[in-house]
Amino acid sequence: MKIVTWNINGIKARAEGLSAYLKDMPPDVLCLQEIKSVDEAFPKHLFEDAGYTIHTHGQKGFNGVAIASRYTLEDVARRLPGDDADEQSRYIEATVVRPNGAVRIACLYLPNGNPIGTEKFSYKLAWMKRLHARAAQLLADEMPVVLAGDFNVIPDPIDAKKPASWTDDALYQPESRAAFRALANLGYTDALRACHPGPGLYTFWDYMQGAWQRDAGIRIDHLMLSPQAADRIVSCGVDRITRGWDKPSDHAPAWVELDFE
Repeated sequence: MKIVTWNINGIKARAEGLSAYLKDMPPDVLCLQEIKSVDEAFPKHLFEDAGYTIHTHGQKGFNGVAIASRYTLEDVARRLPGDDADEQSRYIEATVVRPNGAVRIACLYLPNGNPIGTEKFSYKLAWMKRLHARAAQLLADEMPVVLAGDFNVIPDPIDAKKPASWTDDALYQPESRAAFRALANLGYTDALRACHPGPGLYTFWDYMQGAWQRDAGIRIDHLMLSPQAADRIVSCGVDRITRGWDKPSDHAPAWVELDFE
């Protein structure tokens, strides 16, 4: 089972590239962030025509997440528990059911948090605390779990071409990084790092200042796996090629392949 996470940065703006991706590099499960569309206007036909079931949790103009699957999706849940007043569409969960095994997948778009010292950074940290609580609950079910999405966290210096450029950014603050490590302390495995421990592994390149051309990237899109899922890792990677396409997202798809045979 190939599970992909991709911050699409606007589903309508990337429709052509997305269709090409589904045709040429088809995943079994695709988690999308920043769809920037209400549910009613989301182009579900792009997925249904390609043989996918799709569930969305949209919002007008920004945010928004979705899960598409070639297999049955059950027990779909929208919104991260812990704050009934949070109206931002950043989280969706579903169980992917296959004949030989099921996996619970959470697709998330974690708050950016900038600028530091504002309520936006406080919201980011509070959101990560809620994610930690939900991640712990999911472990209790003892089934394979994948937390996939744009975490907006640069975990370590190796995850940025120029770490010093990010010292004043919410993505690289000690509090953000500590909250990400707390997921590992629960027992989750950073799939990409488990497969690729070396430098140069990035998932995001800014549109500005030729970041893509200079490979001045960062790794902020992650797949965190429960022990039951991590035991099934076959391979992981980043489909960098999409960043060089016409009208690309500034993120590239990150993926993990799990063995359920």
